[in-house]
Amino acid sequence: MTRRGIAVGVIVFVVCVLAVGLWLRRAPSAPPTAPLPVRGSTSSAAPPDVAFVDITKQAGITFSHENGADGQKLLPETMGGGVVFFDYNNDGRPDLLFVDSRPWPWSTRPRAAAPPSRLVLYRNDGGGHFTDATIEAGLVADIYGMGAAAADYDNDGWVDLFVTGVGGNHLFKNNRGRFADVTATAKVGGSDRWSTCATWFDYDRDGDLDLFVCNYVRWSKAIDLEQDFRLVGIGRAYGPPRTFEGTFPFLYRNDGGGRFTDVSAAAGVQVKNPATGVPMAKSLGVAAVDLDADGWPDLVVANDTVQNFVFRNTRDGRFEEIGARAGVAFDAYGNSRSAMGVDAADFRNDGSVGIAIGNFANEMTALYVSQQDPLQFADEAIVAGIGPKSRGALTFGVLFFDYDLDGRLDLLTANGHIEEAIQQVQASQQYAQPPHLFWNAGASARSTFVLMSSPRAADLLRPMVARGVAVADIDGDGDLDVVLSGVAGPPRLLRNDQQTGHHWVRLALTGTRANRDAIGSVVEVQAGNDIIRRAIMPARGYLSQSELPVTIGLGDRTTIGKVRILWADGSAQDVTQVAVDATTRVIQPR
Repeated sequence: MTRRGIAVGVIVFVVCVLAVGLWLRRAPSAPPTAPLPVRGSTSSAAPPDVAFVDITKQAGITFSHENGADGQKLLPETMGGGVVFFDYNNDGRPDLLFVDSRPWPWSTRPRAAAPPSRLVLYRNDGGGHFTDATIEAGLVADIYGMGAAAADYDNDGWVDLFVTGVGGNHLFKNNRGRFADVTATAKVGGSDRWSTCATWFDYDRDGDLDLFVCNYVRWSKAIDLEQDFRLVGIGRAYGPPRTFEGTFPFLYRNDGGGRFTDVSAAAGVQVKNPATGVPMAKSLGVAAVDLDADGWPDLVVANDTVQNFVFRNTRDGRFEEIGARAGVAFDAYGNSRSAMGVDAADFRNDGSVGIAIGNFANEMTALYVSQQDPLQFADEAIVAGIGPKSRGALTFGVLFFDYDLDGRLDLLTANGHIEEAIQQVQASQQYAQPPHLFWNAGASARSTFVLMSSPRAADLLRPMVARGVAVADIDGDGDLDVVLSGVAGPPRLLRNDQQTGHHWVRLALTGTRANRDAIGSVVEVQAGNDIIRRAIMPARGYLSQSELPVTIGLGDRTTIGKVRILWADGSAQDVTQVAVDATTRVIQPR
């Protein structure tokens, strides 16, 4: 070989190494083989043997997600797939909405006839069966969709729908079961941004719901192609967001009469990179939760490759970003992670708040838990039993719910890689990955969470390229059923067939002075020596939303003590005559 040939070979080798290195920048700076504490690695308790049955086809669900991929490897193609449970027709049963994407306008690939809408709405007929009601409900939109958030923003008794996407968002007003696009009037379209997650919450406690919308990166086809990200042996691949500029989120104040005002800048939610002055956020998940129990909703925002945010509500129409001070911004080594979905709950039933955040492959799912100071958190994923088991997965959706009705919140994660051919580069990785269901064994166990592996849950744990996850009692039997959405493929609707004999209470709240959906309210149920607290926060996970009523498992208990509701407007109500194993509807006193 000539010297010139050798030189060229060396250059090619170096370029290949750099390409792989760029890909692996999404992994944590700490070595994956770093020693782990022994505590939390095992548990003396075993998860109950609960069956989850895939009923997607028999339920009438024929939807399949379309991401528009045609070989150009454009980043939005691997990020979508939101799913929402909400009762759009007020019949008391949770209906099901899937958010689709679409082929790119410039694509030359052969395509089938376009569906009438990229939003697909299934009406719950009862007994676990659904009927496509998209056209009947007037929910027609040709969009490159991402996710959605449903809420009664005008307090008229009908749940409305906000949908995020690439190139603009849409607000649909529910007119007694039929939807009308009111985006232009409401002024919440978001221009040409790439919006991801959204949540309705009453940040100023004036009785109507405001809207917080997260945006991902500054994106266009040209910007994406200019990155020219490649992997050895694969060619062009989906690039990391590190090479894209960040964006600001939107905070829309509800002014009544169907109109909103963008107060993002004045409210203090626009964070700039101190070194460059450009927007910092690259947001994929948001949870509206009252972290310090002062009665005012705060925000936790999960950011991809930059620090996470915690926006503390200062109760004067503004927020203070305290993510680093609160211990939620980074991992234990002080590094930012590739954060996706987020959920928050009192999973220990002790008044503390746990914040679960899904992260990229080779990064553990985070579990930030509040300490004695409610605004000070520590990542307890390892000692809680989640860390080591989640390290290999690429986690998008995370969701707390009590699948066995024992009174303790379990954790379900939706996993799946972004690159179809990832196994050619990393032998330990797969494109389709099994969801993880962590059973909450309680404080007396060696580790709080134990990974479920029952053969009876094989339908749930079967690998898929999952993104969104949501829960609802679709068949009225008291336990919570699961839907998982996927990229470029069908979803999975799973019926919870638990036979534990555990009891439960279910509360459906209606606000009068607080917002009608009671979003931001907290339910406290005395069950034996425990006070079980559950917040009304339906928009959670990743681009998705669970049903509005709250289900609280009681385990073997057949009676309960005091039930108190802390309404979102700051008032409190003690509720009597709450039936066990039944739904109790509570209307806030005027």
